[in-house]
Amino acid sequence: MNETVVCVVGNVATRPVYRELPNGPSARFRLAVTARYWDREKNVWTDGHTNFFTVWANRQLAVNVAASVEVGQPLVVQGRLKVRTEMREGQQQAWASADIDAVTIGHDLTRGTAAFRRSAKPETPGRAETRPEPQWETPPPAEPEAQQDPERVLVT
Repeated sequence: MNETVVCVVGNVATRPVYRELPNGPSARFRLAVTARYWDREKNVWTDGHTNFFTVWANRQLAVNVAASVEVGQPLVVQGRLKVRTEMREGQQQAWASADIDAVTIGHDLTRGTAAFRRSAKPETPGRAETRPEPQWETPPPAEPEAQQDPERVLVT
């Protein structure tokens, strides 16, 4: 309920790792997010600090990530931020990691193009029947009263 939801834009830093687990497919990859700012003294754009996030995708999102995401591609990722800290053997400082449990992932179209392909949905038993396509066409305008058939007169 009180989760930290973030939206980050960055580049894929590692090849997605896909796994089939007992509770469904899972995929993970690292995303590099670098701040850029305008350096007034040099009159150029300059890279700032780079943050690395481990992005986790589950179920159908994991399958689509494995088929669509490659190292170096610009992505937009939205999901729940989870920061973990732990002590490791032989180290004096705590180790920290920032993970994003992704809800949605897409290519950043400000930096390139993409060709979207809808993924095939697996057939679920009992849902083989399809609904009819809705009628999307605009109905013709109604005839004005002056152009109606004069013999069709309403008598009260």
